[in-house]
Amino acid sequence: MKVEQIYTGCLAHAAYYIESKGEAAVFDPLREVQPYLDRADKDGAKIKYVFETHFHADFVSGHLDLKKKSGAQIVFGPTAKPGYEATVAEDGQVFEIGDYKIKVIHTPGHTMESTTFLLIDAEGKEHGLITGDTLFIGDVGRPDLAQHVIADLTEEKLAGHLFDSLRNKIMPLADELIVYPNHGAGSACGKNMSTETTDTLGNQKQTNYALRADMTKDEFIKELLTGLTTPPGYFPQNVLMNIKGYESLDTVMDRGLNPLDPEGFEEVANATQALILDTRSADDFSKGFIPKSINIGLKGSFAQWVGEMIPDVKQPILLVTDPGDEEEAVTRLSRVGYDNTVGYLQGGYEAWEKSDSLSFEVGRVDIDAFLSIYKDESPLVFDVRKKSEFDSQHLVGAINIPLNEINEHLEEFPKDKAFIIHCAGGYRSMIAASILKQRGWDNFVDISGGFKDMVNTELPLTAYVCPTTML
Repeated sequence: MKVEQIYTGCLAHAAYYIESKGEAAVFDPLREVQPYLDRADKDGAKIKYVFETHFHADFVSGHLDLKKKSGAQIVFGPTAKPGYEATVAEDGQVFEIGDYKIKVIHTPGHTMESTTFLLIDAEGKEHGLITGDTLFIGDVGRPDLAQHVIADLTEEKLAGHLFDSLRNKIMPLADELIVYPNHGAGSACGKNMSTETTDTLGNQKQTNYALRADMTKDEFIKELLTGLTTPPGYFPQNVLMNIKGYESLDTVMDRGLNPLDPEGFEEVANATQALILDTRSADDFSKGFIPKSINIGLKGSFAQWVGEMIPDVKQPILLVTDPGDEEEAVTRLSRVGYDNTVGYLQGGYEAWEKSDSLSFEVGRVDIDAFLSIYKDESPLVFDVRKKSEFDSQHLVGAINIPLNEINEHLEEFPKDKAFIIHCAGGYRSMIAASILKQRGWDNFVDISGGFKDMVNTELPLTAYVCPTTML
């Protein structure tokens, strides 16, 4: 039985495609569905089912567009209450794809409707498990997301359900089954995922902390909840979009791919109160940018930081990109529910420069320049890495304000004294720099190479401590 994993690294997301006898099924598709349609066309197959393991929080699924374009039937597990036509399967129900069978195993815990799909081949042999966010490689799904949507749920209750699902539904299954999870390392849906994206269930029983045979329910709940960080603010909004429905991606793309000259760009910005999102590299942004714009580079953890720094998915957005990157930017915004892109600057920032419109810059220094400043001035330094990175090792005397908390700590940045900011390598610190510039700070510089360039210098650093993967 061939199971094709379609992995998207920027979201650490895995969708799955199977085909038998001209019938196909897709599991947990991304927002842009053309790759799945193309894959089925290549096989001369018709997509019969779109299986959803749960209502996703970290991305907007493509199930509705895929149904519209292929005629496929959407299938959720027990207790799901979608706001559109879909099949809500019963526990144990079996669906057929050609000679293959797909058995529904209700595994609540990550969310109450979370479901695992058991794949059975043409000979009737159990082959693998599409586990969604119930079981990852090296981890399990965090149990604190559904409570943001359903008021009477608590993370403790969900963790208890997950313990029961794993012990009673998953662990009794055969060791040779292949585990096909929805995410890998880098996803915010777990806390300690492996870089591997498939494994045998038997190996997970031996190596996954959450599947320890001697673990009590209380121990499981305590260990699962320890070290969970606050989920990105857009997660509950994505859940609701996946429950209630959303605009077609075609509509979103048509609205977003609206080319504007500098004058038109400024008019739309003023009329819509749009946020100007500059997706160029940190280095390019530092050399010149449109006033009030925020930099989140497309060639980085773009979706994650858009979700962290832009609280409302309905926020109108105007894009400044490298020419040719407009479609990718609108697409990647839509994957995480930011559907209200209203246009982009045609010709990129260069067109703005040529129009003689007002521009700003961010001061940026390399490590050699910072060493000179540090030696002569003993400057105030802010480290915007996450707490676990800072605790692992940092510049002595630096102040830690994690990027995702910067808006709550703006008053800690002085306006009457020069300071320096840095992150690990320059990506996050430029996001921070753009926010500070937007809010009126102009008395700082950014270290382009970040903390990684400090390590091999004579700067006074705290003793290295192995960083926890739990924070």
